[in-house]
Amino acid sequence: MTPVQNLMARLDEVPPLFELKAYRERFVFVHNAALCAQVSDDATFEKALAPSVLALRVFAAGGLFTAYTDEPNWSLAHDLLAPAFTKPAMREYHDTMNEVADDLLGKWAAAQDPVDVAGDLTRMTLETIGRTAFGHSFGAFETSDTDPYVVAMVDSLKHASLDSALQTLPMGRAITAWHNRRAADISRRLDAVVDPIITARLALGPRPGGREDLLGRMLHTAHERSGARLDVDNIRVQILTFLTAGHETTSGALSFALWYLSHDPEVMARAQAETDAILGPDPEVRPSFEQVPKFRYLRRVLDETLRLWPTAPGFARSPRWPTTVGGFAMLPQDWLIVFLPGVHRDKAVWGPYADRFDPDNFLPERVRARPAYSYLPFGAGVRACIGRQFAIHEAVLVLARLLHRFDLTADPAYDLVVTERLTLMPKRFTLEPRARAIVAR
Repeated sequence: MTPVQNLMARLDEVPPLFELKAYRERFVFVHNAALCAQVSDDATFEKALAPSVLALRVFAAGGLFTAYTDEPNWSLAHDLLAPAFTKPAMREYHDTMNEVADDLLGKWAAAQDPVDVAGDLTRMTLETIGRTAFGHSFGAFETSDTDPYVVAMVDSLKHASLDSALQTLPMGRAITAWHNRRAADISRRLDAVVDPIITARLALGPRPGGREDLLGRMLHTAHERSGARLDVDNIRVQILTFLTAGHETTSGALSFALWYLSHDPEVMARAQAETDAILGPDPEVRPSFEQVPKFRYLRRVLDETLRLWPTAPGFARSPRWPTTVGGFAMLPQDWLIVFLPGVHRDKAVWGPYADRFDPDNFLPERVRARPAYSYLPFGAGVRACIGRQFAIHEAVLVLARLLHRFDLTADPAYDLVVTERLTLMPKRFTLEPRARAIVAR
């Protein structure tokens, strides 16, 4: 099923706000920047749980992504974990990100055949979040087998997508009651990965000096005002949330970025020139923490990639009180979906060539000239992605190292195929990496 791409193909035929009915369920979409700005303001709207996200609660009820904002565990977890994504915390993660990137680059350097881009980047991002946040290695590059967590995670996302579709059918609740029996097996497989991580860390106790990673903060830190702590059940779902959101969307963004780079020689040349200027002639050099923000063109490549292919393609909002959006009356129990591929391609904001890949869309002067809420790949307001700086730092670092080390050639016969499982990801996309001869500038 490709509902996102089907909808993208019809955007010119529908008004900025439109309604689709699927049996018992009504879906309302907004897809232009002006309406997106109206509903993204936390003063008048708040996050809602669309059916696909609601269906994930069978696996992770109370997680930062799947919780209702008024659930006590959401605010407790958010307050406890926000310091784990500050700049000082990012500095702590940087060396580990480089170590995992070494494994990826080593695999690609040894490859005799074209590499599976999304598959290898998924291994890398899972290993990165495992080591940095939980002190746990998945051994992602030690075997060619897909990690059991990834298999179970993909099954959970597919289950949620199918469950939300089944809910719209006549007799849908009866069908989903049967369907959710499969969820118990998926939950057992997810818990089989997560529970040993918690048990191992509990055995170690708090880290000396209070320098805790994400898991340490969950296990050993109390809220500074209330003194409340997360219970083990909620820690389990927070780990599932971070393992999934912390690697699935980032690997998708990197995969789309490499697809655009490998199909645009001019953009590739500019990107590689920047990596050479900053990193010098050694193809195996690691970027320092201070160097990562200097890759300004690579950051624009990443931002433009997320504009055209936001790996989390939408989010739901509900009004705090009765209101009207685009002539559509809404009550607090109603919800609508901000459809980001439409917002990010709104010609009123992005110009007549909004579908064209152009990293210069994110030159500082162009960013300042655009209206607020016209670019939201990490969501909006207080419920925006808590790990967005982690994802950006990791993605820019990895792009810099890949482009500095390799020339990357795509299969000219391949046309982009995108798979949808709540997130978006290129499918069957391969690259041929060849070592570069770098000349010092």
